[in-house]
Amino acid sequence: MAKVAGKQQARGSCLTVFTQRIFPEKVMQMSSYKRTRERRYFQEVLVSCLSLAITACSASPSRNILGSYFPTWMVCALLGIVFVAVVRSVLVKTGVDASLPVPVIVYLCMWTAATLAIWLVWLG
Repeated sequence: MAKVAGKQQARGSCLTVFTQRIFPEKVMQMSSYKRTRERRYFQEVLVSCLSLAITACSASPSRNILGSYFPTWMVCALLGIVFVAVVRSVLVKTGVDASLPVPVIVYLCMWTAATLAIWLVWLG
C-alpha cells in the first residue's frame, strides 16, 4: 500500500491518484456531463436518421396485373430484360456483338440503365 495525500491507495491505482491530483471532482463531473450530453445527441441523430430512412418503406408502388399485385421494381426489371434482349438481337445481326470487350458487363450495364430509365419514365 502506498500513501498518497493522506490516503492509502492500492498499488496499480496510479490512474486514480493521477486523476485525483490533476482533475478536481468538479472537472470530472463536467466531463461526465459532456460525455452524457454527446451520447444523448448521437442517439437523437441516429433515431432521426433511422426514422427518415424507414419512411420510404410505408407504401411500395405496386401494379395490379391479372388480379395480383406485383412490385413496380419487378415489372421495370422485367421490361429492362426484354429491352436488352431486343438490343442484343439487333447488335448480333449487325455484328457489333462480336466486338464488345466484355459482353456480360456491357449487357448488365445496359439492363441497369434500361430498368432505371423505365422506372423514371413510368413513376417519375
